Amino acid sequence: MSYNMQRKLIIVSFLLIPIVLLLMLLVYPTLKLLQMSFTDWDGLTSGFQYIGFDNYKELLQSEEVWVSLKNNATYFIIHLAFIPLEIVVASVLVSKLRAAKFYKVIVFMPYIINGVAVAYMFAFFFSPDGSMNQVLHLFGLDRLSQSWLSDTHVVNFTLVFISLWKYSGLHIILFIAAMQSIPADYYEAATIDGASRFQQLRHITVPGIKTVIELILFLNVRGALQVFDIPFLVTNGGPGYDSSTFMVYTIKTAFQYNHFGLAAAMAVTLMILIGIVSFVQSKLITIKG
Repeated sequence: MSYNMQRKLIIVSFLLIPIVLLLMLLVYPTLKLLQMSFTDWDGLTSGFQYIGFDNYKELLQSEEVWVSLKNNATYFIIHLAFIPLEIVVASVLVSKLRAAKFYKVIVFMPYIINGVAVAYMFAFFFSPDGSMNQVLHLFGLDRLSQSWLSDTHVVNFTLVFISLWKYSGLHIILFIAAMQSIPADYYEAATIDGASRFQQLRHITVPGIKTVIELILFLNVRGALQVFDIPFLVTNGGPGYDSSTFMVYTIKTAFQYNHFGLAAAMAVTLMILIGIVSFVQSKLITIKG
């Protein structure tokens, strides 16, 4: 056997396993999910019948779905608004700040804490007799006390606050890593030219971390549309379905209402939504750049 043939066999052998795994764990399940979305399968019976686009029509007409998407939009908008603040915090931590390493650990710590523990911790913190209202009472601010997890006007903002507390640290650490890759000569030259810290942040730091910003924006889109653990564990989508998200309602549709066909249609719709929003977002960034 020639050397070229041996080389080709080795390359094919190394590529075969990942390709097979990709087909088994991604392509095939996705195709089955798409097939299931056109059926009335209840998850229990062995057979099902194809019902065309009925699941997608029901999806568009469902009030619960639109309320859930509205709640997802709340997560997306508030997380998006906090990205500039995360960049500022990262720029402070990457500077020669005393005990900067300690602050970086503190910032990143919420992300590595178990999600279930975080959910139950804040469920107690925001309960009627929890720490939040107790602190407000201690400072004489009883008028600000709320039913943080049962008032329909504030429950979603409370859940978004928990999400920010848990995930902003990851974004800040990613921004720090990107900022550390920017040559220090740029900042030294800007300082000599009399550029302020804000001007350096605007004209050097932000363009230098553009790739990471795009990554954070994608994570924001995916995370906002797929948020599940916090609303499910803290409020179970309540009161009613006012704090439900698209993923929470999808899981309930499948495992509580045994409507796997509709849940599959919701999952397919979610993938399409993530793709569309990410595409539009990337185009806007390209045009602005």
